[in-house]
Amino acid sequence: MGLTISGGMPIPIGTPWSRYSPIQQRIDVSPLLSLEYFEIWRLQPSVRRAVSFLARNVAQLGLGVYERESDTDRARVSDHPLAKLLGRPNPQMTAYRFKSALMHDLGIYDVAYWRKIRQGSKLVGLQHLPPRLVRPDNYNTPGLSPTQFMVAGPLSQDGKPIPAEDVFYLRGYGGVFDIGVSPLESLRQILREEWSASEMRDQTMRNGARLSGYLKRPAAAPPWSPEARDRFKTAWQQQYSGADASQAGGTPILEDGMEFQEASQTAKDLQYIEGRKLTDEEVARSYFIPPPMVGILDRATFSNITEQRSILYTDTLGPLLEQIEDEIDLQLLPEMEPVQPERFYSEFNIREKLTGNFKDRAAVMQAAVGGPWLTRNEARAMDNRPPIEGGDELIMPLNLTQNGDQNPVPADDEPTHDEPTDDEATDQLDDEE
Repeated sequence: MGLTISGGMPIPIGTPWSRYSPIQQRIDVSPLLSLEYFEIWRLQPSVRRAVSFLARNVAQLGLGVYERESDTDRARVSDHPLAKLLGRPNPQMTAYRFKSALMHDLGIYDVAYWRKIRQGSKLVGLQHLPPRLVRPDNYNTPGLSPTQFMVAGPLSQDGKPIPAEDVFYLRGYGGVFDIGVSPLESLRQILREEWSASEMRDQTMRNGARLSGYLKRPAAAPPWSPEARDRFKTAWQQQYSGADASQAGGTPILEDGMEFQEASQTAKDLQYIEGRKLTDEEVARSYFIPPPMVGILDRATFSNITEQRSILYTDTLGPLLEQIEDEIDLQLLPEMEPVQPERFYSEFNIREKLTGNFKDRAAVMQAAVGGPWLTRNEARAMDNRPPIEGGDELIMPLNLTQNGDQNPVPADDEPTHDEPTDDEATDQLDDEE
C-alpha cells in the first residue's frame, strides 16, 4: 500500500482524505512501518479489539456534572449547561457516540480534537475533528500547548487555522512538542512481525503443495511397467481421491510392501494459534488491559476474572477517566460557569460497575443496615412495575428491634384457641382410648 506523509503524518494513498493532504514529502510502501495509525487499527484485529474494548467500556459509563454544596456533600445537576452539552454534543450525536469517538481517538492517536461550536459567544456544541486531519501548530513554542490548529480536508476553513481557544483538545505525553504519541508507535515492530508471519503462513497455505501423504514403494519390489503404474494411479484416484471417490475415507490395501507416508503441514505446525495469541497479549499489555478481558483465557479462573474486572475500572480505565474529567473541567467548564467554576466538576459514574451483582450488593447492604433497606415500591420500580398503595413503608420483621426501642412488639406467649393445651390434649387422648 502506498503512503504519503502529510503534515508529518503518513496517510495511505487512495483513502478519501489523501487528496486533501497539504504537504506531500515522500512515499513509502513498507507494510505497517509507515501505515497511518487509523489503518493499523482498521487492519490489525488485536489493536482494534483492545482499543474498541476500552472505548465501549468508557462509552457506557454515565458522565455527570456535580455541584459541591459543602466539603462532604454534593448534588448532581442534570440541568446544567455543561451536562446538556455532554449529553448531546451536537444534534446528530448521542452521548454514547461522543464518548466512544473520544476514547477511540485517544486509544489510536493519544490525542483528540473537538471544535467548539458557538452561537455568538455562547458554547452550544462540539464537532469531532479526526486526528488524521489535524496538525497542532506549536513548532515555534516547543514544550508549550498549541496556539492554533491546521485542519485539512472538508473540515478546513479555507486554509485558515483554528485558534486554540476554539478547540477542545486532549492529549497524552508527547515529549518536546506535547502533541501525544500513539501507543501503536511502540507496537509497530511487533505488529510488523505478526504481519510477516501471517503472510508467510498465508503463502504456505495458498502456494504449498496440497499433499496429505504419498506412497512409498520399496526398492526390492518387482519393477513396474508404465502401464501398471498408470493403472494403479487411476484406480487409487477413483477410489480414494477427490469428492467423488467411491471409497473416500476407507482403508486401502497396499501391495508389494508399499507404505503410506504423511506429508501435511497443519496450522499447529505453522504455530498459527501461538502467534496470534502472543500478538493479542502484547497489545493488551500495551493498553494495560487484563488479558482475560479481551478473551485470553489461558490462565483465567472464576476468582481472578472477578478481581480483574475490578482492576479494569480502577487501574486500566481509572487514569483515562481522570484525564477526560480534568480536561472537561479545564477547557469546557469555565465557559459554562465563568463566575465560580470551582463549585462544579464532571465525573464518570463507575460505582455501578464496582458494586458487583445485585445479589451480593443486597446481602452487603442488608448486613450493613441491619434489616430491610428497600420498600416494596422501590423493588417494584426496579422491575418496571407500578407502585401500590402502602408500598412506600419499609417493612420491619417482628424479630428485629432497635436499641432503646420504647415500644417493642411483644411476642405472643399465650396459646391460640385452635391449639389445645397439654391438659386438653391429654383429656382428648383419654377420650379417644
